[in-house]
Amino acid sequence: MIKIYNTMTRKLEEFKSLKENQVSIYVCGPTVYNYIHIGNARPAIVFDTVRRYFEYRGYKVNYISNFTDVDDKIIKKANEEGVSCEEIAHKYINAYFEDTKKVNLKEEGMQRPKATDYIGEMKDLVKNLVDKGYAYESQGDVYFQVDKDKDNYGCLSHQDVGNLRSGARVEVSNIKKSPLDFALWKKAKEGEPSWDSPWGKGRPGWHIECSAMSGKLLGKDFDIHGGGQDLIFPHHENEIAQSTCGVGGNYAKYWMHNGYINVDGEKMSKSLGNFFLLREVLEHYEGRVIRFFVLGAQYRKTIDFSDTELQQSKTGLERIDNAILRIKEKIKDGAKKNGENLEELKLDVETSREKFIGAMDEDFNTAQGIGVIFELVKKINKYCDIEELSEKGIKNLEMADTFITYIMEEVLGVLLKKDTENLGNLTSELVEFLLELRKKARDEKNWALSDEIRDRILKMGIKIKDGKDKTTWTL
Repeated sequence: MIKIYNTMTRKLEEFKSLKENQVSIYVCGPTVYNYIHIGNARPAIVFDTVRRYFEYRGYKVNYISNFTDVDDKIIKKANEEGVSCEEIAHKYINAYFEDTKKVNLKEEGMQRPKATDYIGEMKDLVKNLVDKGYAYESQGDVYFQVDKDKDNYGCLSHQDVGNLRSGARVEVSNIKKSPLDFALWKKAKEGEPSWDSPWGKGRPGWHIECSAMSGKLLGKDFDIHGGGQDLIFPHHENEIAQSTCGVGGNYAKYWMHNGYINVDGEKMSKSLGNFFLLREVLEHYEGRVIRFFVLGAQYRKTIDFSDTELQQSKTGLERIDNAILRIKEKIKDGAKKNGENLEELKLDVETSREKFIGAMDEDFNTAQGIGVIFELVKKINKYCDIEELSEKGIKNLEMADTFITYIMEEVLGVLLKKDTENLGNLTSELVEFLLELRKKARDEKNWALSDEIRDRILKMGIKIKDGKDKTTWTL
C-alpha cells in the first residue's frame, strides 16, 4: 500500500487513484530563461522517480511537466540579449534537455507542454472566472479576487486570508482591489509578446498557465500535483483557487512538495545568488552521481549541497558498482562441481525486495530504499569471497545482479557501471599486465616491487583483492 504525505491535509494518506491502476501526475516545470541549477534539478529527479516507482508497482502513469515559456523573467532576458522571447525559450528548453538527459530523466511516455501552446485555454478559464464573478478587469489587466474565495483560499498553505501578505510573484498595485488579488491576464506592454483577448491585447499571468495546461491534459480532477516547496504559496494556492472556482471539481487529490537544497544553511536560489548550475556540477561529477546524491535523502527533507556530500555519494555508488563487478567476475570464473549453492542469497534478495517496497511505499523514502541495497551489497561481497561456487550459486548471484541492477537503473534511475570500459587512459589489458608483473615479483619474492606495483594500481583508482589462486580487480 503506497502512502503519500499530502501537503493539503498535512497527513500521510493511503494512495487511492481516481482511476483503477492509473495515476495522473502534474509537476510544475521550469521557467526557461536560464540554465537550470541543482535546486531546479531536484523536483525533476524526485518526480521522475515517483513516476518510475508507480510503474514498478503496476500503475499506468500519465505524467506531465510543463515549460513556462512566457514570463516577466523571459521578457527581461530577451530584451537584454536583443532577441525574441521565443528564441530565449527555445535555447533554454534545449539546454534543459541536454542537462537532464545526463541525470537520466525518463522522457519516453510523458508530456512536456509549453505555456504558449495553451493560450486559448487560458483565455477561456479567465473568462469563466470573470463571468462567475471571481475575477475583474482593471485597466486591461484581469485579477482574481481572493476575497470571493475566502472560505477556501489558504487551504494548501494553511494560512488565513486575513493574515496573508504578498508573496513571491504577487504584485502590489493600486489598480487591484486587494494586494492579495493576483493577475490572471496582463495588459500588453511595448516590447512584450501579446495575444488578442476580450480585455484587449495581453498575455497570461504565471499561475493561470498551469491550471489551463493541467485542466486540458488531465481534466478538472487528477491524482497528484507536485513541485518544489517554494511553490506552495502563492503559485499552487492560486492554482487551486482559479481552477476550482473556474471549472469546479477538486483539482489535485494529493499535493507533494520536495524540500530545499541548502548551501551554507541557506536555500539555494537564483535570487540569493548562491546557486550552482546543473551543467557546472556535471563538469565535475557524473549525472548518475548527482541523481544518487538527490535520492540519498527522502524527498521532503532538506539536502545540504557540498563537495563533501557529492564525494560521499560517489563513493557509495562505487560500492554498488563494485559489488556488481565482483558478481560478474565470479560468473566469469564459472561453476565448480562441489561449490557453494548460496541458498541464503536467494532469501536475501527476496527479503531485500520486500524491504525496498516497504521503504518506497512509505512516501517514496528513497534514502531507506538505497539503504536496503547497501545491506544486500554487504552480503554479496561476503558471498563473492567464497572461492568456489556451484552452478546454483552462480545462478543465485545472477539473480542478485538482476535485482540490484533493475532497482537502481529502472526504478531509481541511477545507472551502474557494469563493465571496465571506462578506465580513462587505462585498458583492462594493461591492468591485467600490471597484475601479471606483480605476480611475477611476488613469485620471485621481490616484495618491494610487488608493493610498489600494488600502490601504483591503487592510486589509479583500481581496487585489487588477492585470492587463493588469482588476483581480481574492480573500479
